Amino acid sequence: MNSINRRSVLLAGLGVAGAGVLTACTDASGSGSSNALVTPSGSAVAAAEKKRKSTGRQQKVTLTAAPATIDLGGGVMAKTWAFDGRAPGKEIRLSVGDTLVAELSNQLPNKTTTSIHWHGIAMRNDMDGVPPTTQTAVRVGSTFTYRFITDAPGTYFFHPHVGVQLDRGLYAPLIVEDPREPLSYDDEWVVLLDDWVDGVTGTPDEVFAEVGQGMGGMDMGTGESSSSSSSGMEGHDMHDMGGMEMGDSASPSASASSDSDGMSMKFMLMGAESDLLGGDAGDVKYPHHLINGRVAADPDVYTGKPGKKVRLRIINAGGDTAYRVALGGHKLTITHTDGFPVQHQEVDALLVGMGERYDVLVTLGDGVFPLVAEAEGKNANGFALVRTGSGSAPKPTVRPKELDGMIMTAAQLRADDDVRLKSAKSDVTHQLKLTGGMDKYDWAINGKPFDMDSPEANPIMIEEGQRVRLDFVNDTDMWHPMHLHGHTYQIGASGPRKDTAIVLPKKKLSVFFDADNPGQWMLHCHNAYHGEAGMMANVAYPA
Repeated sequence: MNSINRRSVLLAGLGVAGAGVLTACTDASGSGSSNALVTPSGSAVAAAEKKRKSTGRQQKVTLTAAPATIDLGGGVMAKTWAFDGRAPGKEIRLSVGDTLVAELSNQLPNKTTTSIHWHGIAMRNDMDGVPPTTQTAVRVGSTFTYRFITDAPGTYFFHPHVGVQLDRGLYAPLIVEDPREPLSYDDEWVVLLDDWVDGVTGTPDEVFAEVGQGMGGMDMGTGESSSSSSSGMEGHDMHDMGGMEMGDSASPSASASSDSDGMSMKFMLMGAESDLLGGDAGDVKYPHHLINGRVAADPDVYTGKPGKKVRLRIINAGGDTAYRVALGGHKLTITHTDGFPVQHQEVDALLVGMGERYDVLVTLGDGVFPLVAEAEGKNANGFALVRTGSGSAPKPTVRPKELDGMIMTAAQLRADDDVRLKSAKSDVTHQLKLTGGMDKYDWAINGKPFDMDSPEANPIMIEEGQRVRLDFVNDTDMWHPMHLHGHTYQIGASGPRKDTAIVLPKKKLSVFFDADNPGQWMLHCHNAYHGEAGMMANVAYPA
């Protein structure tokens, strides 16, 4: 299929806006007024870059995107695309203020273009990795060098932003350390979560070809998921940070049927339901859910010592799955989300949407413990082990009681005082209606699917120095993890600073940010298939 060439964007399938080629554009109100936009390599971008504090140190890496056969454990071999023959790719770690110099070499098959998006990093616009908006897609046999200052510590990751390449093996963690780290702990464990289909039951392009047809005209029988918008989430308007009282009342996710009442759908998932997600949990059937590239039957193992305090950096690199994460026999203390510190909160489990990251501290007990990433609403899970002593390992099907304990989501957290936005009146408010559905698979923002052939159309206009309010209004029957490039926003008046946040069905989420990074920036659903279908927009500064 030609979706990769036609719509080269989103995280592995997310939208784009016309790279430095955007000139005449309509404003966000659709009035049709002409706006010249800041170009990704223009003077405003260069001026913002000069303000970033640099250590003067550089770290150089080469990343070769090429076909690879990956051992997922348990005898599962997957033919995929990966960086340097491994998935996840090798971790990149540097200190805040360092400059990353990363050369991408494209050795993919079939004239497939690619790019790298550095998810969560507020960098200079021309390094954001979003063709055609911020760069030309990297052709087979060519290279592109990304060079940017990492000016905020935290847990990040990187992946392509062309077609649905996100759902292959082309991803890896990016950790930016703080030389004045305020947390005290003994060790770290980076935990990458991923839903895996590539080279096992099909390819992401085949998935999109099927699910992208939608359900219209099909005899769905009784299998179609009619998502409830209430399910215990009444009054959940995160603008005022109130009304989301889940705590101990969160119920376990409902079982999902892998079969679709006689339909011959290979990839479409029917009946995936989750109260935490407000109804329909996902679109895609995945044969495996991985933790650090390993299937549950042959898990990754962290070995430590009892009593030691470990920082887990949890990253959801999946394409279509939210994970409910718990460590059996332990409490988790949330310290960060999407790289930014929060007021510490002790919980039993976390809900992590695609593109979200959470840092937690845990004091290890004595024994062998299951780290379980339950595929929310999908009746499946990822599985890893923490071993600090003798004992037999629990079975991969184990379900720790913590999964049904106190479950935290971002809406219940509060930003740390050091990173909370100063109180200010919003200079501009944009209402962004999330529209579409499974019937026609016509996911969009404000009813207009992003058009890669006209990426300059209908930008969301903001101006440097403004306090911007975005009101996400989810008119659909599905949840959407909405990711903003180049900035971090704050949920409500005192919520956490994030770049990716879950917007529940039939609910509103209000977020705020300061327009301090000129350029053209993608705003999109981080469900790879929703983004590829058109749920994305261009947030742009005027020239």
